[in-house]
Amino acid sequence: MRKTLLVLVVGLAVAAFAVAGCGGDDEGAATDTETTTETTDTGGAEAGGTLLGNVGPGFEISLTMENGDEIAALEPGTYTIEVTDQSDIHNFHLTGTGVDESTTVAETGEQTWEVTLEDGTYTFVCDPHASSMNGSFEVSG
Repeated sequence: MRKTLLVLVVGLAVAAFAVAGCGGDDEGAATDTETTTETTDTGGAEAGGTLLGNVGPGFEISLTMENGDEIAALEPGTYTIEVTDQSDIHNFHLTGTGVDESTTVAETGEQTWEVTLEDGTYTFVCDPHASSMNGSFEVSG
């Protein structure tokens, strides 16, 4: 199932680039490499921890455990998310059941959110570059 999802996400990203092109008015975008963040299974995590979100300065976005492990699965519960937004052409946008939090595109800096995650799929994206800067994780328990 995860491999099928990976193939689908990569295929959609390639198709989006083919249709829309990689241009735009982003300074330096032609020299930056855009990436899609795919999560690996960390065996899940217990509720109540701190998660680290990062976007930029290049075309990278991630959500990790405090120890740096990428997140594939979490237990339902309340989490603290510390987001570092390092680029004024990107944002970090987390959505899922009962959650819709984001930084703004034009601003950089750090934000801390307290979110309650319920069973379901959650996604994080850079809104202006959602086809190439995105990731997701499952919450179940």
